[in-house]
Amino acid sequence: MQKSLLFPYFFILLLSTSCAQKSDMGIQLPTTIDFTPKLVVGGVQNPWGMVFLPDNSILVSEKSGKLLLHKSGKTIEVGNAPEIYNRGQGGLMDIELHPNFNTNGWIYFSYASTEGEGKGGNTAIIRAKLSNNKLVNIEKLYKASPNSTRGQHFGSRIEFDRDGYLFFSIGDRGNRDVNPQDITRDGGKIYRLHDDGRIPKDNPFIDEIGAKKAIYSYGHRNPQGLALHPKTGVLWEHEHGPRGGDEINVIQKGKNYGWPVITYGINYSGTEITDETSRPGMEQPLYQWTPSIAPSGMTFVTSDKYPKWQGNLLVGSLAFQYLERLELKENQAVYREKLLDGMGRVRNVRQAPDGFIYVSIEGKGIYRLEPK
Repeated sequence: MQKSLLFPYFFILLLSTSCAQKSDMGIQLPTTIDFTPKLVVGGVQNPWGMVFLPDNSILVSEKSGKLLLHKSGKTIEVGNAPEIYNRGQGGLMDIELHPNFNTNGWIYFSYASTEGEGKGGNTAIIRAKLSNNKLVNIEKLYKASPNSTRGQHFGSRIEFDRDGYLFFSIGDRGNRDVNPQDITRDGGKIYRLHDDGRIPKDNPFIDEIGAKKAIYSYGHRNPQGLALHPKTGVLWEHEHGPRGGDEINVIQKGKNYGWPVITYGINYSGTEITDETSRPGMEQPLYQWTPSIAPSGMTFVTSDKYPKWQGNLLVGSLAFQYLERLELKENQAVYREKLLDGMGRVRNVRQAPDGFIYVSIEGKGIYRLEPK
């Protein structure tokens, strides 16, 4: 869940020790690379998703429902964008290109939709093609149910793995006591499909009676970061905790990531959610932030434009309004650094095909980090 300014983030939460690595190493300044953030797409209130097309244009989703195409210094609105349920954290969210986009032209979107059972909305996944500045050939691949009028925890990021499987996340929709631990219900899950929406025959719960067959992992709260590790090809995820306990997880097939049975966080009111931070059969996070940073967007750096950052993980912070760089060694975070401090709520970060890192900041737009 996005953190409200009403909550006291200056409190350091005293949580029990476990095998999960905690964010107690501090954040270091100054940066190891001298760079200039250059605004390339301005005037976007909440630039949730972004992808980079072969003609060097940038496709941007605005949470309010606008789909924007930036090309040659100009930004236009793309027609025929999906009708969204714009409430709280829900709206038009992530965008991803098919791995073979150059030959098939498929673009994938996540958004809050009112279609289906009940009042309100829930997360949907579609794919479409872009022609003459509008979406065509729109196909619905997945729609979570039931709808809810709650405004929190829609997720939702999209990622393809090296085998061409489509992964996406849906948050627990604010119903933590029911959705995350129940594989017969949507919400609080990572899902896996074929690129055309078919359910893979080797999904972990394909033979479970009543289960949502698209589920790949469960026990999540509100995942807003998905990225493939550049060397292993394994899917990494991060998710919002409550007050404390934001997590980075390495996603494994069929595994239970514990929410809300185990957590390093507490309620926003300061009361306890659970006295357990670990339990047999539930996965520990690779890393957890306490206090929460409210992570959104995540990318691994592989570009030679940032040689000192290669292999590092970049994560946006909504709560503290900066971009965090994590140095990793054997899947452990050994160093933290704060970038773009105070520029605004960082909604997304991606490494583009041109090798540059692009960062979207709420109320401002999309910046390119240009090394000096």
